[in-house]
Amino acid sequence: MTSSPFSLGATPWTVGELPPQSGRTVIITGANSGIGLETARAFAQAGAHVIMAVRDVARARPAAAQLPGATELRSLDLADLASVRAFAASIDRPVDILINNAGVANVPLGRTADGFETHFGTNHLGHFALTNLLLPRITDRVVTIASNAHKSASLDLTDPNWEHRRYRAAAAYGQSKLANLLFTLELQSRLTAAGSEVRALAAHPGAATTGLNRHLRPAMKAVAAIAGRLVMQSGTDGAQSTLFAAVRDLPGASYVGPDGRGGQRGRPTLVSRSATAQDTGLAAELWDLSERLTATSFPVG
Repeated sequence: MTSSPFSLGATPWTVGELPPQSGRTVIITGANSGIGLETARAFAQAGAHVIMAVRDVARARPAAAQLPGATELRSLDLADLASVRAFAASIDRPVDILINNAGVANVPLGRTADGFETHFGTNHLGHFALTNLLLPRITDRVVTIASNAHKSASLDLTDPNWEHRRYRAAAAYGQSKLANLLFTLELQSRLTAAGSEVRALAAHPGAATTGLNRHLRPAMKAVAAIAGRLVMQSGTDGAQSTLFAAVRDLPGASYVGPDGRGGQRGRPTLVSRSATAQDTGLAAELWDLSERLTATSFPVG
């Protein structure tokens, strides 16, 4: 595979260090807080034009104002396919990197604007549709943020929207993160078959201080806060896996995460995924289902 013009080669990765990104355009979903904001900050400092795709533009303005360089806010609600289509149609320039970062976790049973279970509809289907719609403009890579939660998850393609099963928020979140990895696997397979040089990769931040725990019950939130003080790394450190996957010269379908014990913290490196997340047959089935649910399809080749 041809080396990326921004490959770090054999240079050891240094936390917070990016090669120059001048002239490059990066789209980051959920870029107004947490890991998404820190990723946007790093790319902006490196000279990229950063498009911050956020659900609430007004609320995101204070965060965007603190960033250096060329940034812009655009409205995107991943829980509404009409919003996804409108956002994709508004992009009129080549996009070097798409970072599918936004997500929800541990929310009560709910439905997106299109009737999908909230985790599956937002974390997977919204990004699936966005990627397919933007892919003709993407020149380098797609990075999708997954989670260690995928390792204990299963994917029920007969009931992905929890219409017949007893709903469990943690299981629904895990299923959506497993879907993120299967999506990356099948996307890379299709890109390779089409002869495209675009790469699909996934990353996870380990245990990082983000807003994802805000929907936990009070008792669980207190436990998470205590655990966080002991093992969690900052949002800045948590963003390193995303940045590594976005600029390092890695094979397609690579999965990046922290190198510390349990993948909770540390420097970014290539990490393993569950056997289910490597199931090419399941990945293809999920892709077919996702195409039907979102009315979008792979546009290359």
